[in-house]
Amino acid sequence: MPRRGRARRHLVVSTLVGLLVAGCTAGPSSRPAVLEGDSDPAPETSTETTPDVPLPDLSEPRNPALRWSDCPPELLRDLDGTDPAPEVSCARISLSLDAPGLPGLGLTRIGVSKVGTGRIPLVVLNDVGGEPGTRYAVQLARTLPDEVLETFSLIGVDRRGTGTSDALRCIPEQERETLLSHDPATSVDPLLDAARTAGQQCAIALEDVQTAYDSWRTAGDLEELRIQLGVDHLNVLGHGDGSVPAAYYAARFPDRAGRIVLDGVPDPSTDPTGVLGDVAAGAEATLDEFTADCARRNCPLGDDARAVVTELADNARATPLRAGEHRLNSTLVRRAVLAGLSQPGRWVELADAVDAARSGDASRLAAFVTPWLDDDPSGAPRTDGVLVTRCNDTASRLPHDQLREAARALRSDHPVFGAVVAQPLVWCSPWPSRQENVPDLGSPEAPPVLVLSTATDPLTPERGTVRAAEQIPSAVRVAWQGAGHGALGSPCVGQEVAAFLVDGDVPRDGTLCPA
Repeated sequence: MPRRGRARRHLVVSTLVGLLVAGCTAGPSSRPAVLEGDSDPAPETSTETTPDVPLPDLSEPRNPALRWSDCPPELLRDLDGTDPAPEVSCARISLSLDAPGLPGLGLTRIGVSKVGTGRIPLVVLNDVGGEPGTRYAVQLARTLPDEVLETFSLIGVDRRGTGTSDALRCIPEQERETLLSHDPATSVDPLLDAARTAGQQCAIALEDVQTAYDSWRTAGDLEELRIQLGVDHLNVLGHGDGSVPAAYYAARFPDRAGRIVLDGVPDPSTDPTGVLGDVAAGAEATLDEFTADCARRNCPLGDDARAVVTELADNARATPLRAGEHRLNSTLVRRAVLAGLSQPGRWVELADAVDAARSGDASRLAAFVTPWLDDDPSGAPRTDGVLVTRCNDTASRLPHDQLREAARALRSDHPVFGAVVAQPLVWCSPWPSRQENVPDLGSPEAPPVLVLSTATDPLTPERGTVRAAEQIPSAVRVAWQGAGHGALGSPCVGQEVAAFLVDGDVPRDGTLCPA
């Protein structure tokens, strides 16, 4: 791989120069490797050695059972990017739901896509609240290094309850809008009432399998997918909270785990308020990065995009913005902006949408949040899958008085996005408590797992990803000093991922990539 060789040679030369400069010091530096001119201080990393479990060799499928066919036209509709999409085909598999205490009960169908013509499958999982995996795999194919796509075909998976899988549609429309638009810092009760109704309706719709939609059982879906793909070891790339079932797969099936990449793992800590405080801080730091980007390129929001966004949202508290059938109040404006901030490739679009909204046309800004509210060609409203999966995955539930205090504290500490980030605390409050222990993220028997963190991430902040990596015995982390949700947009990170996936080259834990 010529490009990879150049990147490695650069790293070796940089390291040698650093050693020569430090030749008079008391001992060798413990600073992690730095790629391509990084000048930021290294984050603290564990000095423990990872278990000596080798990465499995790559092997081609034998006797695969999946039958690939043309995808529905809506799969590729309105995808970001101007480059032509690679070859794409689709399939569906049937799986047991396996509700807790009811093994084998019920069936569900999972939609998958195959992107590209590489000989070896690489399964791709996305956030349950993001683009369904079948579509995300198409987008990812436009950004991964060529050598990855020459070796692998991307197998996008719509996690149970999302996208072209048997998608969840159990929250009434009015309650869905309240869940997304009400500010819990003003009053918890309307949001809590909507959450109760949503939970009741989902219980009616899903009956005994209500608690079967979680990340642990999604890991079981991946094992069935491995069998049908006809491979001995499953290679997986998980993005955002899609990295949780990928990590669980390595923990549940360490002898079947192949080369696994986790891009932005959510914080596994059991303090929900502290976790969400970090998320809100990451969101506001990303807004600052967006503001700086706007100023550099003379975007229509001027030199202080943060002030423009804040004013737009504050004004929408008294006079919601009109966007077709929807009215964007202050909280929905903030949620729409947050959705745009997570995708740096859409920052130009976001700036134009905010500019249009302050001139009276909120349709473009609403487009960032309508996938959470409405059915669209690529699947059910994302709120339903997020609520069910998130509440099944978590064990913590806060009483009413703590919900109110937490929401007020989050909005006070993080005035732009604190209220939006606080909403899920209330969503899960009336949901059935998880009866099983929350599983461990890793296993000492698993091969090395590559964990990617992003310095300024509005959804999975770096501090939480570091905590997650510390719970995965075989984790090695590459830290990108950039902004946005996930690190795969960085060419430097892309080369590290390519070396890991294609060549089996495990980077040094704590390697830094500059912004």
